[in-house]
Amino acid sequence: MAAGLRAVKRWGLVAAPPSLAFTRSAFVVRKANNAQPNWLGVGLAFGTSAALWAFLIKQHNEDVMEYERRKATAHKCKQCS
Repeated sequence: MAAGLRAVKRWGLVAAPPSLAFTRSAFVVRKANNAQPNWLGVGLAFGTSAALWAFLIKQHNEDVMEYERRKATAHKCKQCS
């Protein structure tokens, strides 16, 4: 095991940590401009939230109706249970 580690170090197969002087960030920090909000982003966020809530409520109502339908038509025979 130790011989393998020495060989890796000798041949330079160990990745060196990147130097901070030559790295670039994928993100650029800018000061927020509160005078001009991103209305497209705001609209997409609220619209998506409203659509998801509408779908959730619709699905819940369908599930409740299905539950009530199955409960009403349940087999109530004493011999089967």
